Amino acid sequence: MIYLDAAATAPVRREVLEEMWPILTSTFGNPSSHHAIGEAAARAFADARRRIASLLGCRPGEIIFTSGGTEANNLALKGMALARPRGRHIVTSTIEHPAVTEVLAYLREFHGFRITAVPVTPAGVVTPEAVAAVLERDTTLCTVMYANNEVGTVQDVAALAEVCQRSGVPFHTDAVQAAGWCSLDVDRLGLTALSISGHKLGTPKGIGALYLRAGTPCEAVLHGGGQERGRRSGTENVAGAVGLARALELARAALPEAADEAGRGWDALAAGVLDGLPEVIVTGHTGQSGHSGTRLPNLMSFCFPGVSGEAVLLELERRGIVCSSGSACAAGSSEPSAVLLALGLDAETALSAVRLSWTRDVRSGDLAAVADAVVSSVRAIRALGVAPRGTTLADA
Repeated sequence: MIYLDAAATAPVRREVLEEMWPILTSTFGNPSSHHAIGEAAARAFADARRRIASLLGCRPGEIIFTSGGTEANNLALKGMALARPRGRHIVTSTIEHPAVTEVLAYLREFHGFRITAVPVTPAGVVTPEAVAAVLERDTTLCTVMYANNEVGTVQDVAALAEVCQRSGVPFHTDAVQAAGWCSLDVDRLGLTALSISGHKLGTPKGIGALYLRAGTPCEAVLHGGGQERGRRSGTENVAGAVGLARALELARAALPEAADEAGRGWDALAAGVLDGLPEVIVTGHTGQSGHSGTRLPNLMSFCFPGVSGEAVLLELERRGIVCSSGSACAAGSSEPSAVLLALGLDAETALSAVRLSWTRDVRSGDLAAVADAVVSSVRAIRALGVAPRGTTLADA
């Protein structure tokens, strides 16, 4: 089996588990407990925070551990919006993850915020000019994701943050998909807040972190024992924090070589599929896919006009290749991807989408073979006349 659904979740890395194991088996105490085992856990937890802060270029006190990317986004957006906001206006983009869009819908419905979603280019790019055009005197924050989880487009978040900074608007980015492939230097990027999640990097599910610039007002979302300086109550996941630190260190050490190798795989996959199926649409940005590129080097999304994306997934799995049709959060939905619609694709074409995403362990030669399997699968499905949902075989 070739696993090509890393954008949904990555396999847990052995090195991460090995570092977590002592925390789970011997240093298992509650870090708030005042005894030897609890104090040992507290030291391990503080060390993990320090390591992550070093990798992000910030202070340890600016790192808040969460249960994952969704909670980090909730804390950042609800926390900043509700803590002494200068107005009731929030700027975002049309291609955000539900962990952002649903939070903003909540703020609109229950707290009276106005939400402006900036449109993107057909490549999925949010331009600084588009953001600058909608900022207002009462804009209280702006949130734009770093790298899109469905099509892989990477935003120039430094330029977007600079536009916001000139207007005094805090800028948050959902970096869940970007972590491990893009720079997370929060100072260089000029960020107010940044969300990451461990399971995209090779940790077990259930750990994430929010960088929040010191001095930024933020209301707590979870209330209780006052952990994380009162910003996120709940007994700390010490083993998860240690695993996240290790996963980030491994990812940083592998750059830029791992990104360049993944980018060569991207090129091989694109060339093979387009050579066999020239009518296929590659969604997202098609520019440089290596380190510091305009798209993630390990994610490619295709649309196969006239063919059911679900049928392609099933045929590929029969051939030993596991992938997805888009965001794991929308799996099983009968609706076309909002991200693909925002890129200007029609609903029928959007329903033909297939997303392939891989870890640094997948080599370019493997992806060249995957390209052959994709071409063969689509041709076989076309021979059978399997159309996308919502269309007829005659339409296809």
